Amino acid sequence: MKTTLRKMGNSTGVIIPKPFLTELGFESNEVEMTVEDNAIVIRKPAKQARVGWAQASMVLASGGEDHLQWPSFANRASEDVTW
Repeated sequence: MKTTLRKMGNSTGVIIPKPFLTELGFESNEVEMTVEDNAIVIRKPAKQARVGWAQASMVLASGGEDHLQWPSFANRASEDVTW
């Protein structure tokens, strides 16, 4: 598909058709944009790993549910290691 560049203030923009965004699953107004092999590449932002884990662990700790789930057991390779 060919489209035109449009002046937007001091920048230049491209209108991306809604069917393209829907097909690719863009859910927000944020994108990641890079230049690769002489092409402009627009991607969905990478999801941040472990979002909310800190808050969830505080909730577990406050309820006393932050104990070990597996019993402590020795590892054969660490028998001679002093901890």
